Amino acid sequence: MTDILKSITSQLEGKISEANFEGANIVLYTKNEEFFKNGEGKIKSIVEQIRKRIELRSDIEILHDKDKVEAEIREIIPKEAEITNIIFDVQRSIVVIEAKKPGMVIGKQGSILEEIRRTTLWTPQVQRSPAIKSQITENIRAVLYDNTNYRRKFLNSVGKKIYEEWNPEKVEEWVRLTVLGGGRQVGRSSFLLQTPKSRILLDCGIDVASQGSDKFPYFDIPEFDINRLDAVIIGHAHLDHVGLLPYLYKMGYKGPVYMTPPTRDIAALLALDFIGVAYKQAATPLFSSTDIKEMVKHSICLNYNEVTDIAPDVRLTFYNSGHVLGGSLVHLNIGNGLHNLVYAGDFKYARSRLLDPAIASFPRAETIITESTYGSKNDIFPPRIECEEKFLDLVNKAIDRGGKVLIPELGLGRAQETMLILEDAMKTGKLKQVPIFIDGMIWDINAIHTAYPDFLSNKVRIDVFQDKNPFVSDIFARVASPQERRNVIEGGPCIVLATSGMLVGGASVEYFREFAGNKNNIIIFVCYQGQGSLGRIVQEGAKETRMMVDGKEETIKINFQVETLEGLSAHAGRNELISFFNNVRPKPKRILINHGEVSKSLDLAAALYKLNHVETNVPRTLETVRLR
Repeated sequence: MTDILKSITSQLEGKISEANFEGANIVLYTKNEEFFKNGEGKIKSIVEQIRKRIELRSDIEILHDKDKVEAEIREIIPKEAEITNIIFDVQRSIVVIEAKKPGMVIGKQGSILEEIRRTTLWTPQVQRSPAIKSQITENIRAVLYDNTNYRRKFLNSVGKKIYEEWNPEKVEEWVRLTVLGGGRQVGRSSFLLQTPKSRILLDCGIDVASQGSDKFPYFDIPEFDINRLDAVIIGHAHLDHVGLLPYLYKMGYKGPVYMTPPTRDIAALLALDFIGVAYKQAATPLFSSTDIKEMVKHSICLNYNEVTDIAPDVRLTFYNSGHVLGGSLVHLNIGNGLHNLVYAGDFKYARSRLLDPAIASFPRAETIITESTYGSKNDIFPPRIECEEKFLDLVNKAIDRGGKVLIPELGLGRAQETMLILEDAMKTGKLKQVPIFIDGMIWDINAIHTAYPDFLSNKVRIDVFQDKNPFVSDIFARVASPQERRNVIEGGPCIVLATSGMLVGGASVEYFREFAGNKNNIIIFVCYQGQGSLGRIVQEGAKETRMMVDGKEETIKINFQVETLEGLSAHAGRNELISFFNNVRPKPKRILINHGEVSKSLDLAAALYKLNHVETNVPRTLETVRLR
């Protein structure tokens, strides 16, 4: 066994006081001020030798006083940067600077950060302050800052596990993938990846439209042992991919979960909302806020294109999926090149207003797992401009006849895309001047979008940077109380965006109950409606439904206009799925189809096999596939 830390410190001739892991990264602490300021050349030569990321920090003994350092930082950084907070992580010799304009904190080619580092001996890190105040982002950062000592020990333990048999020449013998949920269905996505050395969980979702045990992945099988689980990877923050993650920590999991920073924030927000919905339905929540905190404490966040080891034989890279903020295509290099797996999760292979299209180029890719939500030959989306024009036409006609417009939204992704369409249409005069109300957790998720503009499309990112943030436009009004909701219901023509997108709990159900009986009103479905959900029932033409009203079950007549616009979906349509595999590089040797109703999955599999002449499988839930 190679002791990588001893190997590094022995080359630095006593200049290192302590060497630790932070996940796959290596952190060296020094009491030598001269070496801290000028030792990067030596560190760089070791990095080139071992091909691992190394960071040099000051030992706590030589750090400057915090009060003095804060004053120095505020002197160095231009006032125009608008610093909102300075936080000291003493255990790791890091000072976190939160600002509204982080670019001005960084300086040209990092010049200001380097000045702070050399002047104070602290290692500066920068975070953007949300343009909209985000309580969830503040709470998450507080959890991380309040547990810095625990985090340091935790990250070091993760690194020890990764490097315990560090041997880049070793080649593993087999790779297996077990479908725990999401096989031939939409919902409860989860896969267990196994090698002789590692056990990794890909996604941990809930099927919100199902009942009983069908809601959850299969964790009660011999292959799944929570005590042997090395890592969890989350592709994006929709509940069907992340909804059960806090429950893993309730069950006793203490290992890392890898995701992008916005995915972590939104996953925590949706989990808290999930608890709230359970209480409103007089049900016992699956997990508590304590379990959500554990999830946050054990998170390791990566940006797109950042490569990291997550196990002795597995290396992870996230790429943009084009689906939602922070959504990722997951690339896994297994066994030092033995096999390369791309887990596409949900993705969009077309440019939207909110996001750039999914990446289709990878270093290597022998197996790709793709969704098939809209995989049928009948799921050909019309041009996006046509969909937007039809959408605005439906809205304007409803307004003209004195009606209200209800758009049930997924709080993440779909809602923000709709807001961008409405904001642009209002500015250009394509939309009637009526109030647009935002209800449910959409507003909080908007705030998280403003904290991470680097993950958004180029146009939206520029708008945010130039103080033209569309999410804070005065055309949108937040509904924040039951009385405000009652005012919307009793008021005149308006547009309402409300969660949930499938009419499964949340504010959208209340608006549905109140709007459904009036033929002048309209409901427009712009996202997928799960089988068994109220949204699917309404979409398929039901004329009435039974609902609880003030504790009593009543019949609700469905008289309003019902429309579906699938072309605005954040998922790839059939044409995009085919185009993705036409363009993906390198060409995979195997394609696995999941996340789709049976007929759609099988239809897409047949088409991809015919077009690409590669092995194409549609595994069932509980089926295991040997990848190598």
